[in-house]
Amino acid sequence: MERPVPGGVPGEKEEERVLVSEKSWRPCPKARRRLRGCLEQVKKQLFCVGDDWYFLFILGVLMATISFVMDLLVARLYKAHRWLYQEVGDILVLKYLSWTMYPMALAAFSTGFSQSITPYSGGSGIPELKTILTGVVLEDYLAIQNFGAKVVGLTCTLASGSTVFLGKVGPFVHLSAMAAVYLGKMRTSVTRQYENKFKQNEMLVAAQAVGVATVFGAPISGVLFSIEVMASHFAVRDYWRGFFAATCGAFVFRLLSVFNSEQDTIAAVFKSDLKIDFPFDLLETFFFAILGAVCGLVGCAYLFCQRWLLAAVKENRLTAKLLATDKPVYTVLVVLLLASITFPPGLGQLMASRLTMKEYLTSLFDNRTWGVLVPNASSVADPPSVDPRGLWQEWYHPSATIFGTLAFFLLMKFWMLILATTLPLPAGYFMPIFIYGATIGRLLGETVALLFPQGLRSEGDPHPVIPAGYALAGAAAFSGSVTHAISTALLVCEATGHLGHVLPIVLAVLVANAITQKHQPSFYDGTIIVKKLPYLPRIRSRHMASYQVVVEEFMERQVVALAKGGGFEEVLVALDASVNAEYPVVESAGSPTLVGTVSRAQLVAFLQSHKHPQAPSGEKLTTMGTLGDNCAIEPIMLQLSPWTSLHQAHHLFELLKLQRIFVTRFGELVGAVSRVELRRAIEELANPK
Repeated sequence: MERPVPGGVPGEKEEERVLVSEKSWRPCPKARRRLRGCLEQVKKQLFCVGDDWYFLFILGVLMATISFVMDLLVARLYKAHRWLYQEVGDILVLKYLSWTMYPMALAAFSTGFSQSITPYSGGSGIPELKTILTGVVLEDYLAIQNFGAKVVGLTCTLASGSTVFLGKVGPFVHLSAMAAVYLGKMRTSVTRQYENKFKQNEMLVAAQAVGVATVFGAPISGVLFSIEVMASHFAVRDYWRGFFAATCGAFVFRLLSVFNSEQDTIAAVFKSDLKIDFPFDLLETFFFAILGAVCGLVGCAYLFCQRWLLAAVKENRLTAKLLATDKPVYTVLVVLLLASITFPPGLGQLMASRLTMKEYLTSLFDNRTWGVLVPNASSVADPPSVDPRGLWQEWYHPSATIFGTLAFFLLMKFWMLILATTLPLPAGYFMPIFIYGATIGRLLGETVALLFPQGLRSEGDPHPVIPAGYALAGAAAFSGSVTHAISTALLVCEATGHLGHVLPIVLAVLVANAITQKHQPSFYDGTIIVKKLPYLPRIRSRHMASYQVVVEEFMERQVVALAKGGGFEEVLVALDASVNAEYPVVESAGSPTLVGTVSRAQLVAFLQSHKHPQAPSGEKLTTMGTLGDNCAIEPIMLQLSPWTSLHQAHHLFELLKLQRIFVTRFGELVGAVSRVELRRAIEELANPK
């Protein structure tokens, strides 16, 4: 017999005592509560200034650390390749195998590894990111598994060296965007706040600048370049986010170099020793303008050929089959061709093929005039290794002058770089065109120095021409023309720490952009066109006829609409007729006055809660009710007129990131315009071929 418990039901006290003991077994409950309260207060004080600062700082530091570690690993792998090439001795077959097999293995692993994890890790990622920033949902490109695949694949791609001739700017912009999305999800768990699309877009805008800043160590030009290349419209309120994150990333990236004893202090990535007292003669501005025109014309040819080859590779039966089923095989074949051409005892000796990507720029930005140094070269034999203090000698060959090697480099790398852009591996394409432009500038600078050895002035003190200044202008002009960016002029100055040639550099960039933007879309826009991404192209035409194109000429006239008093059958017919996300609702079948929109999900719920008029009477669903009574009709916030111009519609779609908008005449529904119709109108009416 159970003993009664005073003041309660028998057995209740024992159960309560057990529950209390189970909850209070943790040590120091009072101290734990105080500590929890202190942490809440610290969190409240930290986030009183805004949580964006902390997450932007984390984003900058994270990407700077990844960039530095990646450069360190790439340097070690490339050093191992050089050691292997030297250790095989003078046996030509072994030297060829060591030169070709190493990048082939790395490129094949990069392709196979990244593509096995996710098929969206190839390329630079900037065209897809541009599409995402316009409001199109491409979630797979920002998935966290894509981050690891791209990091590993990009490391192997860069370790292939100048044989493949690819960079890391574009992939790092993509990596920064993926890191920003993941940090945004972490912020929602820390701050317990809902992250909307506007907040995610703000983080993506900052991530663009971080990607460029952590590669070149240039925060200012990183922000400007990301705005020019990525955004069609930019909100000024996001300006500080980009600068803060880019500054943190660039500072940590250069600080890690100091900690690794690579430099004594924080300095430019491609430190130059150009003269500041008299950088250029006033008459040289004419040659800088010519350099800009040359870069613009070559840029047009490059963009056209690259877009043509990218489409041809996709349409060709053999290459299309390889890219669909055996991507590593296609990569191995292309890299074998590129490595065979750059083999140093062969054609590679005329292309300075033993230099790394960074050594290419360091040599091209050399302050000395190579035409004067060549006759004083003590040795013309092929040295066993690259001399860091005499990188310019890699450009010299006894059977060809400096002009011959530079011209041969430009001729060969033109099609080799275009071919490399078809590789299905993580890679960037900005650094190669940056080097290519620097080579164009160096060739023109050496030519001017040869024609005017004492400078352009015949009176006064002689001021010799500095070819390195032309290399700076060529790098900025060609890369700017290909990407349709002006900020490359500032990028060159920040990356080298030299501002003496800033005005002629800007002049060359403006001339090159004026030519290229008139005739060709940018590199990333061309890739979007070939990949057929849902991105609105820019209206290039400024002719008055393009402003006379109105919405009535290209709108969709057959629009599936629902009457406000429609029932089950009308909703069922509308859902079967189209797969739109939302449907317009009009007053009645006889009065097409637009009253609002209803989502497809609500229409499906309407069908599920009602039964068909011809259904058996045993079902417990109602047959009564109309669309207006059972569905929430959203009011129309924005609509177009048939007389709205194409330019106005284009601005609205880009600014508000619209997907579809309805057209009304005096309140009555007459059509709709989506991105498909708008893009077709731009290509056929405003930008005719």
